[in-house]
Amino acid sequence: MNFLEQKIVEDGVIKEGNILKVDNFLNHQIDVDIIRQIAYELKRRFRGKQVNKILTIEASGIAIATVLADLYDVPVVFAKKSQTANSTDDKYMAQAYSFTHKRMNNVFVSRPYLTAADKVLIVDDFLADGQAANALIDLVHQAGGEVVGIGIAIEKGQQQGGRLLREAGYQLESIAILQSMDYATQTIVFKEQPTRLQSCNAKQQAR
Repeated sequence: MNFLEQKIVEDGVIKEGNILKVDNFLNHQIDVDIIRQIAYELKRRFRGKQVNKILTIEASGIAIATVLADLYDVPVVFAKKSQTANSTDDKYMAQAYSFTHKRMNNVFVSRPYLTAADKVLIVDDFLADGQAANALIDLVHQAGGEVVGIGIAIEKGQQQGGRLLREAGYQLESIAILQSMDYATQTIVFKEQPTRLQSCNAKQQAR
């Protein structure tokens, strides 16, 4: 069991409706060491890939994306879900359905922040049906850039998102892949992955 799977077992809560609640360490309160370990492991898995931009979607993917971008020494761009008074009309737009919130979101990135020269690594905390990932892919393609990979903290393997993205030819790397969850017993089964990562304190790793 890797570090993230262990953390999910210890601190995750399964809610009715196939929802995994991990807001005490990943997407409300943040365990910085876990985020750091996720970032180091994603960088290891995408070793050899040329990356000049990290792209995520607000808000829960930003912490992982920021630490990973620091390792690559590249900018982070996050797609916004809501427009403000200073939002520009000069932007790329896509739609993403939120499995957790049960609603469709219009997401956008201002045009100056995605270009045809970008080699983009997409990062997010969760992958379910792949709606957010596909919206981010769409934004990169609108800009003429290249998606070099997709890095996910937790993938819901019982849903179709991961399978469809891999069948489409994308390198998708998920640290923990849920095979099944049982609300009544609060038990989780993880999918075995061919490349097992080492559980270690990422603070002690050299960049």
